Order: sequence, then C-alpha cells, then structure tokens
Amino acid sequence: MAELGAHLTAASAGDDRPSIFEAVAQDSLMAAVKPALQHLAKVLAESNPGRYGFLWRWFDEVYLLLDLLLQQHYLARCSASFSENFYSLKRIPIGDCRQQPLATAGLPKRQHWKSLLLLVLAPYLKGKLEKLVSSLREEDEYSIHPPSSSWKRFYRAFLAAYPFVNMTWEGWFLIQQLCYILGKAQHHSPMLRLAGVRLVRLTAEDIQALEKTFAGATSSQTHSIKTQVLSAVRKALGGIAFSLSTGLSVGVFFLQFLDWWYSSENQETIKSLTALPTPPPPMHLDHEAGSALLPKLKTVCPLCRKTRVNATALSTSSYVFCYRCVYSYVKTHQRCPITGYATELQHLVKLYSPES
Repeated sequence: MAELGAHLTAASAGDDRPSIFEAVAQDSLMAAVKPALQHLAKVLAESNPGRYGFLWRWFDEVYLLLDLLLQQHYLARCSASFSENFYSLKRIPIGDCRQQPLATAGLPKRQHWKSLLLLVLAPYLKGKLEKLVSSLREEDEYSIHPPSSSWKRFYRAFLAAYPFVNMTWEGWFLIQQLCYILGKAQHHSPMLRLAGVRLVRLTAEDIQALEKTFAGATSSQTHSIKTQVLSAVRKALGGIAFSLSTGLSVGVFFLQFLDWWYSSENQETIKSLTALPTPPPPMHLDHEAGSALLPKLKTVCPLCRKTRVNATALSTSSYVFCYRCVYSYVKTHQRCPITGYATELQHLVKLYSPES
C-alpha cells in the first residue's frame, strides 16, 4: 500500500500528466449523460408518441449524430473531447517532443480521425452489441429453431463466448489503469493508445490561445461568397455543438436528478417525499354536551326525544335522527347536532329497515 501511495503521489505531482482521478472522472461524464438523456427521450415519447416517438425508437442514432457534432467541434478547436475539455485536458500525439503543441493547433489528421471514431463509434457499436446479446438470450429461451440447427448452435456459441470476451475487454482497461497509476504507461485507457495520443493538462498558454481563438472567430469578416457560405456552415455546426456543450454542462446535474427521481429503487423515498400530509381531525363539541343529547334508547331521535320517524343518518357522523328534525337542524346550523362536524343537506342518508 505504501508503494502504491508513493506511485500515486508521483503520478499526480507531474505538471502535465493528469491524475487517475481526473482521467476516470472525465470518462464517466459522458457515460452518465447518455442514460439521463435516454430517460428524457422516453418521458417525451410516452407523453406524446406521435411527435416524440422517433426519439425513443432511434435514440442511439440520434445520440450518435449529436455526439459526433459535439466531439468534432471540440477536437477541432480544443484538441480534446467534450469531457476532456470540461476537466481542462487536451490530447497531444505520442512522441518525445519536448515542445507541446497548443490546444488550438489541433491534432494531426490521422490522430484526429482516430480519436473521433474511437470516441463516437466505439461506444455506439458496444451498445448495439450488448442489445444484440440481450435479444439473443431472450430468443434462445423461446426459440422455435430445432436443437440441431446450425444457426442455433452458432448463436449459442456466441452467447457462451461473449462473457469471456467482455471480461477480457474490461480487464484490458483495468490493467491499463493500474499501469497508469504505477507510472508504467502514458495512457489510462487503451482507446487513447489506439488513437496514438495521450492526455495532458492545459497550460496557461493554451487557455490564452483558446480565448483569443474564440474572440477572433466572432470578429473575423470574410468577403468571398464561397468563404462566407463555408464560414456560415461552420458557425452553424459550431453553434449547435456549443449549444449542446453548454446545455450538457448546465444540465448534467438536472439529468442525473431525473434519472434518480424516476429510478425504481427510489420510489419508496419519492412517495415519502411527495405524500400529502394527514389532515387534522375536525373540531368536536364538548364531550359532555354532546353525550347529553344522546338518548338511552337507540330508537329515539336525539333532537325531538321521540321514536324516530323516517330514520335518516348523517354520513359525516353516522348518527341517526328523524328526517324532519335533522333536515331542519342541518339547514339552519350546517353541522351535526351531536359532533359538530360541518354538514350539508346532501349528507343526509335515508335508512330503510326490513320491516318497512
């Protein structure tokens, strides 16, 4: 443990090399945004299927397009993905060059397109593969193919091999992170190694160059029609990507809150938070005064002290009176003669005995 702590301290002490905590945090940012957006699309589709149903049916493709615009914008202008730029990181090509290029210089074309494909396409294909495995498992349980079918044997072999392939893939990421912690690797993720880049922190020069670039982009003027059209298209794409990034930056907490609010695990907590308070009991008359009105015989009306005629009960208190007596009393006082509960004429309930 002491050796691991020393390596952690040494790794975090570097000027340009981000710590493992920063690297893992920026990886988890986009992984947390997608489920929240997916739940938001589901809520919209359920509220209005005709207008927003396509968002749920084609969510993976819509998210792929938006993610492509977002990551392309940040890779071209900041040499980093959205989440890496959020944590003030940038990508530089692997090499022994002492002078690091500025973030505004962009990545070489090869590293740029590799980074874009691995950032956008790899998670999309992995998600599709997981859905395929899930559907094949359900089909395997209710399949009508004969046991000797070659297709049946193929996808059963695929289902049997997938857990080991997935374990190898996740183990590769874990080993890479351990090597990064111990200072044996320049990358915390195999995706960075495949893209031929590594992560470093933004310097003061990078921040100044980014601010100048953003300021210059708003003040620059072009005269050629072709250049103006291309600039307008770039600005439109940049505006979409910027609005997406700003919305994501502001709405990450809100989307996570929605995901927590509608989670089935938290429904008991939600019910306790949103349950209506129990109303206070109605004000009673004095107990002795109320009980004094009650006759000893149950067939006697408490108001006229005679045998009840046309027995009528009050639904607010369940006491029984003569219809004429209780009608006149409720019409005048709007309350029960015994309990004092607020009562109206529609609360009178005529009782019919078997003898009548």
